[in-house]
Amino acid sequence: MTRPLENVKIVEISAVGPVALFGTIMADLGATVIRIDRPAHVEGRKEGAHIANRPVVEHDLKQPESVAFVLDLVAGADVLIEGYRPGVMERLGLGPDICLARNPRLIYARMTGWGQTGPMASEPGHDINYLALTGALAAIGPKEQPVPPLNLVADYGGGSMFACLGVLSALLEAHRSGKGQVLDVAMIDGVGTLFSMQYERYGQGFWNNARQSNTLDGACPYYRCYQCKDGKWVAAGALEMKFRRALAEVISVPELGEESSGDPALWPELCDRVAAVFKSQTRDEWMERMHGQETCCTPVLDMEEAPRHPHHVARNGFFHDDNGWIPSPAPRFSGTTPTRAVAMTPEAALAAFSRAKDI
Repeated sequence: MTRPLENVKIVEISAVGPVALFGTIMADLGATVIRIDRPAHVEGRKEGAHIANRPVVEHDLKQPESVAFVLDLVAGADVLIEGYRPGVMERLGLGPDICLARNPRLIYARMTGWGQTGPMASEPGHDINYLALTGALAAIGPKEQPVPPLNLVADYGGGSMFACLGVLSALLEAHRSGKGQVLDVAMIDGVGTLFSMQYERYGQGFWNNARQSNTLDGACPYYRCYQCKDGKWVAAGALEMKFRRALAEVISVPELGEESSGDPALWPELCDRVAAVFKSQTRDEWMERMHGQETCCTPVLDMEEAPRHPHHVARNGFFHDDNGWIPSPAPRFSGTTPTRAVAMTPEAALAAFSRAKDI
């Protein structure tokens, strides 16, 4: 069966991280994506981790013939995405005005950390910096210091995911109106949206600024991780009382299942008691005891363990290739199988763009 985005053509101007993940997701959904990468001999080229499912065409965009090549692609494209600092594409002769003049239906997506405007727009930065400026980083980690949650939140959550959402929304609008537009995909904006519930609760007086003092930030005895006898960890997420009572019964800490367990004043002592109990058995022993008990507890798996978990195996959640374990594409559609798209040859991809240009 066809994939949802077949016949959508995307020009990806090479970048690592968020832009590369955007290209991967769109290609897995069926789009024809051509990645324009720097030649191997050009200083600064970086091989992205997410480029296996689409063709790569090498071009030095500082050369006029390469700019002409990209503009020719743009004429038959639906989307162009780039991740340079503001103004770089304009200096290369590939800015949105030039590209939209070549193709008025084009969706021109610009993904940056700080956005296209504002006093910090041209400053360098990374995931941790964007998290820091939105208030999110201050809320994550133990009391002693903020801890970045890898680069999942700003780069991929605030960047890649919102780029996908924005591009798909703009494609729908272009289908109705026949007009393209420019998207300012700023990671700080995406993080702000992801963090909006905490801002709302803070404004209502239900969230504390201090780290590890709230229900969802590791302070709560029924929503945190506990180390087991073998040094491995269990994640407890028993927020609702019925699950909390089930957990309390399995670990024989009855106070955890009482209404008073929701009192933050009692949390430190309860956390210590529960932590001591979890230390008495290994992680897998606890998981065996909790199987089917609806405790909302799961093992904390590493990247070697997770792909082999029976739930992932049953759902084909991972596949294995020369690079090791790779998560299967998401989301899943009833009409297609969740498998990584096979990269078409550059020649086939270029032909698809050429056909679209002639329509």
